[in-house]
Amino acid sequence: MSSPSRRREMDMMNLMMSDYKLEMTSDEIGEFIVEFHGPKDSPYEGGVWKVRVELPDSYPYRSPSIGFMTKIFHPNIDELSGSICVDVLNQTWSQASDLRNVFDSYLPQLLLDPNPEDPLNGDAASLLLKDKEQYEQKVREYTERYAKPDPPADVSSASDVSDIFSRGSSDDVDDDEVCRTG
Repeated sequence: MSSPSRRREMDMMNLMMSDYKLEMTSDEIGEFIVEFHGPKDSPYEGGVWKVRVELPDSYPYRSPSIGFMTKIFHPNIDELSGSICVDVLNQTWSQASDLRNVFDSYLPQLLLDPNPEDPLNGDAASLLLKDKEQYEQKVREYTERYAKPDPPADVSSASDVSDIFSRGSSDDVDDDEVCRTG
C-alpha cells in the first residue's frame, strides 16, 4: 500500500475517532460524506450539515475537494452547488494538513469569518456588507429550515419491543432512525 493510501485511511480514522460521522458514498476510499456541526456561539449553532469530501489521488499533497450537500447561506459557499471557495482551502493547505484540521478549524473559521469581498454567493455577501444583523438572521433561518438534525425516534410510543424491532427492520425506515442516541 502506498503512503498516500495509508495517509487517506489514517485521516479518515482520525475523523471517526473524533466523533465525526462518516458515510461512504462509493467503493472508492476517497469519497465520503461527513456530518458537520455548526460552530457554537454563531448563527450556525445547532445546525448539522452533510459535507461531501473527495480526496485526490495525490492527497495529502493536494487539498481535498469539499462541498456542502445541505443548503447553507454564506458568502463563500455557492448556494446551489455547495462548493466552497477553493482558493481559501488551497492557500492554507499543506501536506501537514489533515481532514481533522478541515473540520475542526478550517470550516468553523470559514463560517465564523466570511469574506464578502470574494463571494460565491453574491446575495449573502451583499446582505452581510449592508446589514450584518439581517445577514445573521437569514443564516439562522437557513440553519433552522435546512440544517436541523432529525429528532431521535420516539421509542416510547412503540407498544412493545417487537414493534420497535419491526420498525427497525422495515425497508422504509433507516436503521439510524431507531438506533440514534442524540
